[in-house]
Amino acid sequence: MLVSFSCRYDGCGLDSVLRGNIALKYYAEKTVADKFPCTSVDMTFFESAPFIYTAEEVINVSADTVFQSFENAEDWPVWAAPIQRVEWTSPQPFGIGTTRTVYMMGGLTGYEEFIAWERGREMAFCFTHSSKDNIVSFAERYQVEESGPNCCCVRWTMAMKPKGFSRYFLPVFSPFMNMGVKLMLRNLRKLLEKRAA
Repeated sequence: MLVSFSCRYDGCGLDSVLRGNIALKYYAEKTVADKFPCTSVDMTFFESAPFIYTAEEVINVSADTVFQSFENAEDWPVWAAPIQRVEWTSPQPFGIGTTRTVYMMGGLTGYEEFIAWERGREMAFCFTHSSKDNIVSFAERYQVEESGPNCCCVRWTMAMKPKGFSRYFLPVFSPFMNMGVKLMLRNLRKLLEKRAA
């Protein structure tokens, strides 16, 4: 919806209103244009995606504690360096169909929908839209297996299908992506174990 405004100074009237409308229309259209659709996926994507990165950590806290952290928007930027802010856009209780928006470094914003949610055991999401037009599909899966009263194994799988220049860029940097997911999951372990100490 366009909002009109007029200048209160002499000599400004209809012309200012028109210019204001044009400017607001431009920014409104730019905002829409910067939200590019991605292809939604199901759980088979974690086996079939062209690029898959995994990490696994044993964390000395309960599975419930891990999921409390997953549900806490403020925790994600602490352990996942590229993330700047997380905004849940669905109310609790979270589940399949829950949505959230994740703001990342480099101006990338991911609009996510959860395709799996079993609290204490597993959650997964995929991008429905992205602020950059270089992603066909993107998804992440978190599997949590409790091995004791205060110990669990967390397995993180990141899967993606890029497009454009990213198709050539990603194979070169895949070793760094592998190291990155392992480092970030290690950060989650340190965060939760320090908090529990």
